[in-house]
Amino acid sequence: MDSNIGLFNESFPPVMDGVAICVQNYAYWMQKKAGGVSVITPKVPGADYSQYEYEVLDYFAVPVPFNPPYVTGIAEIDPTFLARILKRPFKIVHAHSPFAAGMAAAKVAKHLRIPLVATFHSKYRDNFDRVIPAKPVVDQLIKRIVDFYEHADEVWVPQESVKAVLRDYGYKGPIEVVQNGSDLVGDYPDSYFSQARNELGIQPDEFTFLFVGQHIWEKNVKLIIEALGKMEETPFKMLFVGNGYAADTMKRMVCEKGLDKQVTFVGTVTDREAIKKYYAAADLFLFPSLYDTDGLVVKEAAALHTPSVMVKTATAASIITNGEDGFLIPNDAEAFARLLRELVHDPERVHRVGLRASQSLVRSWEDIADEVLDRYNRLIARMKLIPLK
Repeated sequence: MDSNIGLFNESFPPVMDGVAICVQNYAYWMQKKAGGVSVITPKVPGADYSQYEYEVLDYFAVPVPFNPPYVTGIAEIDPTFLARILKRPFKIVHAHSPFAAGMAAAKVAKHLRIPLVATFHSKYRDNFDRVIPAKPVVDQLIKRIVDFYEHADEVWVPQESVKAVLRDYGYKGPIEVVQNGSDLVGDYPDSYFSQARNELGIQPDEFTFLFVGQHIWEKNVKLIIEALGKMEETPFKMLFVGNGYAADTMKRMVCEKGLDKQVTFVGTVTDREAIKKYYAAADLFLFPSLYDTDGLVVKEAAALHTPSVMVKTATAASIITNGEDGFLIPNDAEAFARLLRELVHDPERVHRVGLRASQSLVRSWEDIADEVLDRYNRLIARMKLIPLK
């Protein structure tokens, strides 16, 4: 196999999160444009990687405690696997995680004397704080993460505001901004939206809210349920798409607030055509997450003309201009509910903002891939190595 580009990450479909989708789209478009793409990721039980036009190299993994459906493994303890990837003639490797997969990327880069690019995607401290009560231990883990990024040849973040997070962790080196894209970009006729609502059983005049993502407390999903509980007599429908450790408690909260008939938990949707219909059917996307660095789902919703409501102090919310291509609120359930009540009664305003969002927030992954390949080649050239095609 002619391996030119190695993409290393802890998650990959069928595990669905923003970083997995990012890696999947990097691989798809760069395989088309340059070829020789390999994705290196821990093995998900039952996963079928034969469907892809590029190569997926998976290594032995076990479930991540307290965080299903994620798996993890250490490529270095699998000598057969490590020998395979060290023999690949990579020209550049890109780590989308600072953990086991990223460490494998660093080892390959050092062995082959090729560039290592590392993207900082997530607020890792938030994950650690949830499961590790000892702050000194968390601080030490963050220090190791910073050390990983300090040894990369280039460090990327998905938007300008994320630089502050990485600086807060202690990283002092240069940082490049390389945006994420959307695979849902397209020209959709009005009939597509009405058909999506019909297929999902949503009435034409039924104002529908949507959340897509992991059902975890870090996503601030409790605020959504608390706000919905304050909607009083305002009619609405709410769809939660995804799963996670907080799902059962979220369902209990919905029952306790008497929202059973208005709120539906859809579960995990992995098919991209199916998820597109949820975005198209919704009127408003609710994403008050304080955890995300770059809400890929916000751009996906925007691609289908659905504007988002975000917390104005959130890192991911920096792309939104309030009232223009989205809506910003304080991190407060009453303020959240007040805005939702207003917007339910002003669907024309919501529609206008959704159209602007589709124009201002969304770039195609194909466009992103062109930029990434150009950046790869410039880095390779600086190191006086053989460029990609």
